[in-house]
Amino acid sequence: MTLSTLLGSIELGLIFAILSLGLFIAFRILDLPDLTVDGSFVTGLAYSAVWSVAENPLMGIVTGAIGGMFAGIVTGILHTKLKIHAILAGILTMTGLYSINLFLMGDKPSIFFYGAKTVFTPFEGRFFLAGVDIGKLILLLIIVAVLVAGLKLFLMTQIGLSLRATGDNEAMVRSSSINTDAMKILGFSLCNLLVAFSGAIYAQYNMTATHGVGTGMLVLGLASIIIGETVIGKRGMLRHLIAVVAGAIIYRIMLAVAFGLGLPAIYLKLFSAVIVVLAISIPLIKPALVRWRKVHAGN
Repeated sequence: MTLSTLLGSIELGLIFAILSLGLFIAFRILDLPDLTVDGSFVTGLAYSAVWSVAENPLMGIVTGAIGGMFAGIVTGILHTKLKIHAILAGILTMTGLYSINLFLMGDKPSIFFYGAKTVFTPFEGRFFLAGVDIGKLILLLIIVAVLVAGLKLFLMTQIGLSLRATGDNEAMVRSSSINTDAMKILGFSLCNLLVAFSGAIYAQYNMTATHGVGTGMLVLGLASIIIGETVIGKRGMLRHLIAVVAGAIIYRIMLAVAFGLGLPAIYLKLFSAVIVVLAISIPLIKPALVRWRKVHAGN
């Protein structure tokens, strides 16, 4: 693997680390599945592309993130106020976003804006490592570091602790006069805000937006979370957040290696699903291996 390929994998890993941090809120903090993300990722993508074409890439990032936040609010309301199961609520919002995202993109399946200014433009051509431009990498490192620090601080506030408590024991939190419905809506909105933010940055990174690119983002995010937790662990909130980021980077490097060994692009989603299954199975396989070693050591 060349240095440019490795750095490119790390850059993509950092972009999808933002998505994984969003999913972390829904799946690990609230312990609720959120299938909205496949749609909200494209929402961020669409807004980012449209505003980048209009030569205002920063507005594309902001509006994309806000669009994802509102998608999460809709899912939260469907789940808490209309008593729709979280999985079905996410599916309903994601289905609606399919048409909304296509409308945002002017009924075009793809938008290309090569040569347009992006949030990466001021950093390009300024920083190099062994002859490779690392301007994008530096900006992404700054963004992810700020997000990790911000989430860590937020989750230590009273609202953040209430959010965490809602996921741990909803009945106890409700008895403490905390509005659990509001906490769930907040969690869904934060999750999809970060997911859409990731999509907005991804669009400007590639200078293109494709309507169907959101398919499988849920599995990708889960793979990153589980890989990170398996490799680094999850003791302490800061370590857990860093593990999510590291998992996303490791996952992208694994993909780069797989492609380098000849994996056809059409098997990308299958590869992602297999990685998730293997990562989930590791905690179950370890005790079995320990028992097997003890049995055979005695022989």
